Amino acid sequence: MDYNVLRNNKCKSFKRILIILLLLGPIACSEQERWVADKEEVLRPFAPPVSHREARDKADSIVSLMSLEEKIEMIGGRDIFFTKGYEKYGIPPIRFSDATQGISLIDYTDHLNRSVAFPAPIMLASTWNRELAHRYAKSIGEEARAGGIAVLLGPGLNIYRISQYGRNFEYFGEDPFLVSRMVENYVIGLQQTGTVATLKHFVANNSDFRRRTSNSVVGERALREIYMPGFEAGIESGAMAVMTAFNQVNGKYSPQSKYVVNKLLRSDLGFKWLVMSDWLSIWNAEEAIKSGLDLDMPGESEDGVYGAGDPEKYLRQEAGQLVEQGRVSQSDIDPMVSNILTTIFAMQMHKPSDKELSYLDNYEQHEQIALETAREGVVLLKNESLFPFKAKKGQYIQVVGDYVDSLAVGGGSAYVVGYNQINLLTALKAELGDAVRYSQNYSDEEIKNASLVLYTVATYDSEGSDISFDLTSRDNVEINRLTRLNDNVGVIMYAGGGRNMSLWNDEVEAILYGWYPGQIGNQAIAEIISGATNPSGKLPITIEKHFEDSPGFPYLPNGEELYDDFEFDFDLDHPIHDIVYDEDIFVGYRWYEYKNITPLYPFGFGLSFSDFSYESLRTFKQEYQSGEDVLVKVSVTNTSDIAGKEIVQLYVRDVEASIARPFKELKGFRKVEFHPKATKKVVFKLTPRDFSFWDENTSRWKLEPGMFEIIVGSSSKNVPLKAKVKII
Repeated sequence: MDYNVLRNNKCKSFKRILIILLLLGPIACSEQERWVADKEEVLRPFAPPVSHREARDKADSIVSLMSLEEKIEMIGGRDIFFTKGYEKYGIPPIRFSDATQGISLIDYTDHLNRSVAFPAPIMLASTWNRELAHRYAKSIGEEARAGGIAVLLGPGLNIYRISQYGRNFEYFGEDPFLVSRMVENYVIGLQQTGTVATLKHFVANNSDFRRRTSNSVVGERALREIYMPGFEAGIESGAMAVMTAFNQVNGKYSPQSKYVVNKLLRSDLGFKWLVMSDWLSIWNAEEAIKSGLDLDMPGESEDGVYGAGDPEKYLRQEAGQLVEQGRVSQSDIDPMVSNILTTIFAMQMHKPSDKELSYLDNYEQHEQIALETAREGVVLLKNESLFPFKAKKGQYIQVVGDYVDSLAVGGGSAYVVGYNQINLLTALKAELGDAVRYSQNYSDEEIKNASLVLYTVATYDSEGSDISFDLTSRDNVEINRLTRLNDNVGVIMYAGGGRNMSLWNDEVEAILYGWYPGQIGNQAIAEIISGATNPSGKLPITIEKHFEDSPGFPYLPNGEELYDDFEFDFDLDHPIHDIVYDEDIFVGYRWYEYKNITPLYPFGFGLSFSDFSYESLRTFKQEYQSGEDVLVKVSVTNTSDIAGKEIVQLYVRDVEASIARPFKELKGFRKVEFHPKATKKVVFKLTPRDFSFWDENTSRWKLEPGMFEIIVGSSSKNVPLKAKVKII
């Protein structure tokens, strides 16, 4: 062929290709835009009414006018839940209150004579509903402001490392991604009411066994990948207070540790607002003043509350003498006062306005949000066609066990009394009528003749101590006895964490995990039993078969046993005991998959009365640059005739890494509502951070180029769809 002819043909072909590419370009862009539009909306962080710079300038100007004595008065609390106010400087006294799941009423809470007892935070986490976390927290914030409370001592967000931790019910589960997404919504919802959110307890506070003499020995990678992301998310969403923990971290008490407060919290996470101690947790005032801490709470001993002569080194009592001795200087104290005042001025803390007092008209709305949280947070773990239950004429339901006619609750600072409480018996009768029977002294005949037997199990979880994973022998023996008498036995669990159900799990027909459902949550449990509500909660934890299977076993000092309540809380003569986090980043489902241990119930698991199918998982591209976001789309169908909600979960796996990484890690979830037979497409956006690990050699996040697997399903165990992307 003539060269000129060949050249002309090539030119024509090139022009045709160019025209096609130009035509396809807008189509590709349009498709990408549609994908981005379908993904979940990005949160807008909370911004205080006054900027940090403006509030800091005002704070510094006042600090320059204050005497040393006045400054020292500011760095310690007073009257258990207050800070010092100075009218001449325009500094109001600030009021604090517990806790994450509602307002703990105290005698000097203005205007409030009641507060809603919301379901425990671990139940909120079981909803996997971010928008609900926002409304839950907003409701609590409204009650706080109406009561003149400026600072809520929550949300608590320590990771569920062991099932025996007495405070698990106050937190949001085992996975840092799930915790982060729930906490950021909580922070924004709460602070939009004018109430300061306090992230607690920083950091690696994952046991309450002799919590004041425990030392968490934990590596930097585990801190960054597991224990700090929730705090990071809370800070990035605008949280304006952080509380340190009781425990030591790598040999130093948290509020006294420059590494914990100044480096990890202030320098690395960029936190610039108020840092307070937990109540009675400082044993070296000099170290605390130099650590980056701002406020010692409660700041003084109080007879009849904590008892006189407590061994804490109160900053207000010690600081003056330390200055005289030259061990600390005013330049150490000034930033503490400035951080406290900056937070006060930025939030314009004041007595409740008329608008904020009108929040008292919202109690009914708050109750409904509490009920909605319970409806979406109850987890149906097992159901052999027992629920929904419809009693026919002549049939009856026999209810037995504890907390049938009273409320199961967690204790300690998280306890909220509530009002208009609905116990299980009342709720069941309202839903199922006279077919419901309850007797503390039931007979074998009553059990045999019942169409349904409901047995309730409850544990009392609280701060100050840990609680056994094992249930009482009485409960285990009685449940097995009931299953021999009746084929239709269902168990309702009230607990703050996973409990050992292995001895009877296979024998019962149904298990409902009701956590601590708050003042109205039993109504949700009754609705699920009757079928009026379709369950949609999923576990934010893994429930192991035996405690020995868990990543934190063993952790008790040799020869010691669990104790009840606060028995040894102030026993400072007890030797410091190390809790070694030698599982590193392999916490929760990461651990069970890494060790190939089958749990009783996996993370992310929960049943529905609806059935869902997953198909057509794909990524927008198969190859990405290391700085690009990865878009993922999956199609989910409700194949049943029952409307329901499904929690679509996305996990990421690094196919080949230079260091040990989990088999998969949660990096996306969406709770989606479906009509019967409906199909919806769910889109996720994955950032470079979602593919990265913490490199201890460089002290930064590292994304290693290579193949990654995108894994999607309904739980950490049930992940039917997989796709691969290459990051270069």
